[in-house]
Amino acid sequence: MNEALSSAWRENGRLQRAWRWLAVAWLLVLIGLGVQQWQLWQQESRIDTDILALLPQDAHDRLLSDVTRRIADANARQVVVMLGSADAARTKAAEQAFRDAVSEAMTEAGQSPALREAGSIEGWFDQARVFYAPYRDRLLTDQQRQRLQDESAESLSESALAALYGPMGAPRLTEWRQDPLSLWPQWWQERAVGSGLRMGDDGLLEADGKHWSVLQFETTGSAFQLDGERHIDLLLDAATAAASKQAPGLDVLRAGVPLHAEAAAVQANREINTIGWGSLAAVLLLVWLAFRSLRPILLVGASLLIGCGVALAVTVLVFGKVHVLTLVFGASLVGVAEDYGIHWFASRQAEPADRRWKLLRHLLPGLWLALLTSALAYLALGLAPFPGLRQMALFSVVGLAAAFLTVIFWFPWLDGGEIRSTRFARWLGATLERWPRLHGRRPVALFLGAVVVVSAVGMLRLQPNDDLRSLQSSPMSLISQQIRISQMLGMPSPAQFYLVQGDSAEQVLEREEALVARLRVLSADKQIGGYRALSEWLPSVQRQHADAALTAQVEPQVLAAVGDTVGESLERPAYAAQDLQADAFLASPASMPFRHLWLGEVGQGMASVVMVDDLSRADALSLLEAQATGIDGVRWVDRTADFSALLKHYRKLMSALLLVGIVLVFAVLYWRYRAQAWRVFAPTLAAGALTLGLLGLFGQPLQLFNVLALMLLLGMGIDYGIFLVEHRGDASAWLAVCVGAASTWLSFGLLGLSATPALRAFGLTLLFGIGLVWLISPLFRPQPHDAPH
Repeated sequence: MNEALSSAWRENGRLQRAWRWLAVAWLLVLIGLGVQQWQLWQQESRIDTDILALLPQDAHDRLLSDVTRRIADANARQVVVMLGSADAARTKAAEQAFRDAVSEAMTEAGQSPALREAGSIEGWFDQARVFYAPYRDRLLTDQQRQRLQDESAESLSESALAALYGPMGAPRLTEWRQDPLSLWPQWWQERAVGSGLRMGDDGLLEADGKHWSVLQFETTGSAFQLDGERHIDLLLDAATAAASKQAPGLDVLRAGVPLHAEAAAVQANREINTIGWGSLAAVLLLVWLAFRSLRPILLVGASLLIGCGVALAVTVLVFGKVHVLTLVFGASLVGVAEDYGIHWFASRQAEPADRRWKLLRHLLPGLWLALLTSALAYLALGLAPFPGLRQMALFSVVGLAAAFLTVIFWFPWLDGGEIRSTRFARWLGATLERWPRLHGRRPVALFLGAVVVVSAVGMLRLQPNDDLRSLQSSPMSLISQQIRISQMLGMPSPAQFYLVQGDSAEQVLEREEALVARLRVLSADKQIGGYRALSEWLPSVQRQHADAALTAQVEPQVLAAVGDTVGESLERPAYAAQDLQADAFLASPASMPFRHLWLGEVGQGMASVVMVDDLSRADALSLLEAQATGIDGVRWVDRTADFSALLKHYRKLMSALLLVGIVLVFAVLYWRYRAQAWRVFAPTLAAGALTLGLLGLFGQPLQLFNVLALMLLLGMGIDYGIFLVEHRGDASAWLAVCVGAASTWLSFGLLGLSATPALRAFGLTLLFGIGLVWLISPLFRPQPHDAPH
């Protein structure tokens, strides 16, 4: 007996010496990470709110991913504000008041402005008119081209004379000699109509029975470098209040990527506080009720904070930034990582302080297995090519591992006192004895049969929904304003466009012109609202040559005929000797509104995009897709449909991987528990099936994120079965399961309140799943003599 005690003491001494060095090493790792992160975050914000960062990149089509990113970047800093009033004078006054308020607010704040006004359309028009003037002879519309080819010189001369002497001639952009056929104003008018704008003489847009002023601003920093505060929104609110004083009943609309990004950051900041601190408060309250001691609260709280801190540090080190949705999702980690600390203290209630090292050896196999299964479930998130999901996977696995290491390295040293058994802990532990236990094949078969029936009824109603738009989380008021502005300004959708490719800029423009000829027919028939193509403002050299040759043939004849009539020799003005080239156009101010349509060098050639607006018709997308048929280098791109198809593909793939994970987890459990493995596994499997059934019964769609949540359930739910089987279903194990499950359930229940659809899908799935596995696990607990030793 004495020899056995002596051997145990020696073994404990060796364990303590080894553990002392491990505890010190862990402390040094934490200090090093803390110092490194302090220096890193001092340089710049490491928070990312760009929703595109969450989406998968097409491994098979990097070009489309790059094009999508460029289109998004072109609009990333732009904010559009529209002020509308029935009285034009009041609209003008409100416009000036709005501008002044933005300027004054930022000056009073004593900081660099969050917004600055972009160039006005009036200033752009003057610059563009000067730029295009030398090339007037090669800028023709289709109607003008047809007219010059079909009408006789005599008829054209009569029209020119009427324009020269007529008292109500069309507005001119040059003197008559420079443009005797009045070709240039018509060219400009066609482009104004194509842009969807109806500007009055006062420069205001006339729409919806009101006179609208259009103000364009841009953010001075990145649209996504936000801190969760309403900087831009509050600034625009103050300017709106000032403008409304000048025009009572003023209608104010605002749109732009920075507004959506700021709304997402504010929402994420609110949810991080709600979910993270709510979870922490729930965990600490349960720990207090279970142990009624400050030490467990401090140590469990420390393990959680260390877990989240290390997870954040490692995520930033690996990815350079951390997405706000990763932080929101990571906030729910609190409800999982506390299991290790709670399990330690629940077991310590039955053990004196001097036996804590023996307790550590006893708990380690179960804790390691629980960490392994949870980590495998979280790592499964990283199998999907979603950068955001990979961040979440890394954040979660590192956070769990850090919390686990804190518990096993530090708790034996820091938890040297006694843990008294509280009335709440005794009551909760005793409830296990009153919980039914399924024994024999018949009760188990009946229970599993009922699970299958209920699950099947719900699953038959379960409808998949992979539409990317279902994940939209911006405020509806902001979305509705964006839609109204897009309709009034004819703003095209950045998610649907034509990609035009060629070996050279000239070939791209020629192919664009072939496409535009088809789109012009659709626009004339009111099948689409309009289109945006660079070739409308930069004709191909081939077309410039043809138009220049046509005007050079017709204009001298017209001038000669008019000259004979008025008795004066009229000479044709000089035009640019060189053709209008792409490089010169793109470098000029004239290209400013259209520069984003030109992609330039892409791969081995050149590329551009042609964008279309007003896709409200039911058949618009299929109609537009058909227009690309037969034109080399032109293809219709629908990124919304592409991403939705990708979501569907990965939902199916992750469903298959979930089945693979079920097999692998069962294999690990069988290696440890042999004949008792099914008792550990059945509760989680039944809870997963019932969760799918409940989602169907409650009318929730099946999305990729539901499947990913089921993968997490596989890892987390197994823990409860492990604890009950590993420790023979004793009261301390049940106490740990109840406190851990309750806090996890509350954490993901709060996640189910998220306004972000993806996170809400996670939360609802785990709200059902964790609750069910918590209730079902004790039904399958073995008899004390059946559990592994």
